[in-house]
Amino acid sequence: MTAERWVFGYGSLMWRPGFPFAERRAATLHGRRRAFCIYSVHHRGTYDRPGLVLGLAPGGAVRGAAYRVDEADWAETYAYLLEREQPTETYIEARRPVRLDDGRRVESLTFLSDVSHPQWAGALDLEHQAALIAGAAGLSGRNVDYLRDLVAHLREMGVRDASMERLLEMVEAQSLP
Repeated sequence: MTAERWVFGYGSLMWRPGFPFAERRAATLHGRRRAFCIYSVHHRGTYDRPGLVLGLAPGGAVRGAAYRVDEADWAETYAYLLEREQPTETYIEARRPVRLDDGRRVESLTFLSDVSHPQWAGALDLEHQAALIAGAAGLSGRNVDYLRDLVAHLREMGVRDASMERLLEMVEAQSLP
């Protein structure tokens, strides 16, 4: 019998996984926190006007979604995730335990922020984050739309993240409609 294959998402994978899955559960990863800590020069920005995307920065805990992928779908799902999550190799592929909302603990494929990568933005204050996000756009659209989707989907999951909500208010105050 093969081990189950799980994928943990903490950003857009929560609402747009893009791969077939057999089960989806709310899940918590300990030891990492959701943060706008990666300069985006591909999906939500450009080299001339970088935006910010989420990463899993060291410390804390993060609620997200875990997906169980059937073995028959794993090779295609894994290839898709590498293409989606690693266009500039800003993440480190890892297997980490996550706690599912039903109490199970499973090992999950997780993409951690690479703090030594040139696109690592680190701990920027909210004002700096807002300025970067407000005017940036990339291949996947405007950076502010990514932030809006994040806040909306966190709310749907029952997660109120005061700093993300405040960041959205600050960005929307600077952004054009």
